[in-house]
Amino acid sequence: MTLLHVERTEGVVLLTLNRPEKRNALSRALREEIVRVLDALEGEPAVRVAILTGAGPAFCAGFDRSEFAGSGGMGEVFEQATAYHRRVYRFAKALVAAVNGPALGGGCDLAAMCDFRLASATATFGQPQVRFGAPAAYELMRHVLGTGAAREMCLTGRTYGAQEALAIGLVNRVFDPAELLGAARELARTIATLPQGLAEATKRTFLAHQPQLFEPRGMDFRA
Repeated sequence: MTLLHVERTEGVVLLTLNRPEKRNALSRALREEIVRVLDALEGEPAVRVAILTGAGPAFCAGFDRSEFAGSGGMGEVFEQATAYHRRVYRFAKALVAAVNGPALGGGCDLAAMCDFRLASATATFGQPQVRFGAPAAYELMRHVLGTGAAREMCLTGRTYGAQEALAIGLVNRVFDPAELLGAARELARTIATLPQGLAEATKRTFLAHQPQLFEPRGMDFRA
C-alpha cells in the first residue's frame, strides 16, 4: 500500500496520508516517503501548490507510538525525524493543510508547518503526547500561535475543537466536512494561477522570516 497517495491536477498536487487503519500515524516509513515526495515536487516547475490531507476520519494522530519501543526510545525517533520536519517546514512551494479530522501531537505539528490550515468542523488539535512524557514542539507552536496560547497548549495537553482553533489563530477557516477538500482545492487553484514566480518568491520570503527550527544540531522540542 502506498503510504502517501499523490494526485495531480493542473499546478496542484494533493498528498493524502494513507494509513487510515493507524489514523495516519507518522511511522518512519511514512515520514521518509513524505521527504522523498516533497523533494521531487520542489524540482517540478509545473507544481506550484501542494495540499496535504488524511485518508479516513483522521488527519494525523501524531508519531507512531509503537516505534518508541526501540532501544533508543523517543529520543532516537525524534532525532531520526529531523530531516522530515525540516523538509516540510522548509518546503519551497505553498503548502495547504486540509485538516479533515484529529490532528494531534506530531499531526498538529504537521499542520502547523503548512502555510495555511483549513479545517473540517470535526477537526481537533492538540499536544496530548505531553501526558505520557513526549515533548511538545513549543517553538513551532509559539511561532504560529504566540506565546500565551502556545504555552497553554504545550503544558496542558488538552484538545481544541475546530472553532477554538480558529479563535486562537491555529486555523484560517472552518468548513463543513463535505466542503473541506473543495475549499482547499479552490484556494490552491487561486495560488497556482498567480503570475509565474510570484507565489514562489512569496514563499521564499516566508522562509526567510520564519525561525530556523529543525536544524540537525537544533532539534530539541523541549527548547
